[in-house]
Amino acid sequence: MDVKQHKTSILIADDDADDRMLLEQAFQKAKLTSKLYFVEDGEELLDFLYQRPPYENSMRPSLIILDLNMPRKNGVQALREIKENDQLRQIPVVVLTTSTAEEDILRTYDLGVSSYISKPFDFKSLLEITQTIKKYWIDTVSLPDDSNR
Repeated sequence: MDVKQHKTSILIADDDADDRMLLEQAFQKAKLTSKLYFVEDGEELLDFLYQRPPYENSMRPSLIILDLNMPRKNGVQALREIKENDQLRQIPVVVLTTSTAEEDILRTYDLGVSSYISKPFDFKSLLEITQTIKKYWIDTVSLPDDSNR
């Protein structure tokens, strides 16, 4: 088991309970041992990152997986706020969303997203995506230490 995985955590922001469950299952099948955290919208994502209640004891994630279409504060709004903050901007953000609109792709890259992935419609494809995310973002690249805030 890779020690590096134990030092990393992934924060997943997605309002769809089924998508959150499928992502968790796919990461388990991909043998990810990094800690997974889930939030349901952009407001909750920012509460987690800023350690606002009920997340006063949250750790800074190593990676954020972000859906764009969420209530209260959407993914683009949350991404903008993350990338404008000196303490948060170093956290890589991978957009994983149903949108294939060129406008969304361009806007998120302009805001500093690290990767843009369209959600697949079947579990096999989702498993391949989670394996790729694990291989690249967790096993290969160096990420900021999530204990440094």
